[in-house]
Amino acid sequence: MYRYVAFDVETPNRYGNRMSAIGISVIENGAISEEFFSLVNPETYFDYFNTRLTGIDEDTVAFAPTFPELWEKIEPLMSSGILVAHNAVFDLTVLKRCLRDYGIQWKPAVKYCCTVQMGRKIIPETSHKLDVLCDYYGILLDHHKADSDSHACAEILLRYFASGAEEKNHIRTYRMV
Repeated sequence: MYRYVAFDVETPNRYGNRMSAIGISVIENGAISEEFFSLVNPETYFDYFNTRLTGIDEDTVAFAPTFPELWEKIEPLMSSGILVAHNAVFDLTVLKRCLRDYGIQWKPAVKYCCTVQMGRKIIPETSHKLDVLCDYYGILLDHHKADSDSHACAEILLRYFASGAEEKNHIRTYRMV
């Protein structure tokens, strides 16, 4: 089994070019082996909608690291395996835009899996919203909290593999530049 790095980001506004939180859950040898969470000071404003959804506002992140400060810490984790997210293109795009806007060089492309896309093939008869899948599999979820969402994504991936999903059939490439 590959090493997987499930992650989830929360954003401060509708533009999707900054994070206000990130959760990371690492899967090794068929189990979650490591987890990480941090608030992120996005150095921009918060939309009311995003604050209401995530509970994060300017005051919450006032003393949190900025993305470049946090990236120094999480880059080794993010580089250590195949990235996984629920609706992965959203989270990967936010990551890509943060890297670009802060002038941080990383990889030109990353390998990833999307648990929404996988779910549509593995259990096509159900909704693939994160909360619905968590109910389906009996996974606890505090939705729109990056640590809980990344953990749930990792658990869903493990359930898919346990049901016989072939890893190699679900790995895609996302261009980071």
